Amino acid sequence: MLRKFLLTTAALVGITAMAHADEVEVLHWWTSGGEAAALDVLKKDLESKGVVWKDMPVAGGGGEAAMTALRARVTAGNPPTAVQGLGFDITDWAKQGALGDLNEVAAAEGWDKVVPTALQNFSKYDGKWIAAPVNVHSTNWVWINKAALDAAGGKAPETWEEMVAVLDKMKANGITALAHGGQAWQEATMFDAVVLSMGPDFYKAAMIDLDPAALSGDKMVEVFNRMAKLRSYVDDNFSGRDWNLASAMVIEGKGGMQMMGDWAKGEFLKAGKKPGVDFVCIRFPGTQGAVTFNSDQFMMFKVGADQQKAQLLMASAIENPSFQSAFNVVKGSVPARTDVPNDAFDDCGKKGMADLAEANTKGTLMGSMAHGHAAPAAVKNAVYDVVTRHFNGEMDSAAAAAALAEAVAAAKG
Repeated sequence: MLRKFLLTTAALVGITAMAHADEVEVLHWWTSGGEAAALDVLKKDLESKGVVWKDMPVAGGGGEAAMTALRARVTAGNPPTAVQGLGFDITDWAKQGALGDLNEVAAAEGWDKVVPTALQNFSKYDGKWIAAPVNVHSTNWVWINKAALDAAGGKAPETWEEMVAVLDKMKANGITALAHGGQAWQEATMFDAVVLSMGPDFYKAAMIDLDPAALSGDKMVEVFNRMAKLRSYVDDNFSGRDWNLASAMVIEGKGGMQMMGDWAKGEFLKAGKKPGVDFVCIRFPGTQGAVTFNSDQFMMFKVGADQQKAQLLMASAIENPSFQSAFNVVKGSVPARTDVPNDAFDDCGKKGMADLAEANTKGTLMGSMAHGHAAPAAVKNAVYDVVTRHFNGEMDSAAAAAALAEAVAAAKG
């Protein structure tokens, strides 16, 4: 009897062990409140399918620290199952032959028909799906505290001149007019929007085609002049501040507005704030009808056969329309599929989906330089360096435009 009991117990233990054999180790940088809440949607969805989630968070809004951690793991021959990735970073890993093959699930579920081509440029390599896109973020947003806007006249700015007038009034009202975190990627995010405000054709010429004349010309000098003007509205303690802390300044009314991608909305929602009531979302003045985007994707590394089933389950869960809606409602982004209804989204989310569709139709959907979707990492980092040096007062606008063209030329090789 005892032997039978022990054998039965052993069998049950074996079954339990098998049930937990499906595990995904996920490296990501979603550590702020709104981001963590959004990621929890995916974690719970996978756990309901019997997939054990092993979390590997590496803090840092732009993902640089996560990429450093990833390189160490890959060099050691022990890559995570899935890694959050952006744009050309994904392409670089694919070129090294480090990524797995998701074609089995992609073909079965028809990803080719529902994922926008602009995203597929990074999700696929040599005809093979290597990453599952989670969302589309657009970066040319401005988030405004509604009470601070009302105190500054109540009208959301639609032009650069109106933007300056509102910022001046907010500053005069005794708050930090522009909440900003002094990190290179945050300054580059702002820079993207200012470049785009000079026109989509100029953005394409400068940030995507890397045309030396566009990078060094009069329009780029004006871009840097406007960046210097924006710098005058930032508080003295901005250096090194994380983006979500800048969002908190706007949420709490200590800051008037923040120029940040739509992941910022997750912070407002987590704080119980409502669009149109507590905060206002607008496109950076002069950019309505055009969108700079980045897309968070989970690139799937080559793993052993025992892990591939869990990897495919995770990829399928990510592309499920119900998950795409639930996740992006929380995250502040819009779905990476074109067939997801907008019913569950708030006014800012509906605007984001409509703006994306409009830009996609008009050909004004542009990869964000700041977030690795316009040019490879070497060029992005060269732009970061010049933009931040100028923002910190190390050179004037004319010198910055000249330096930008030189730095990009050098980075291109």
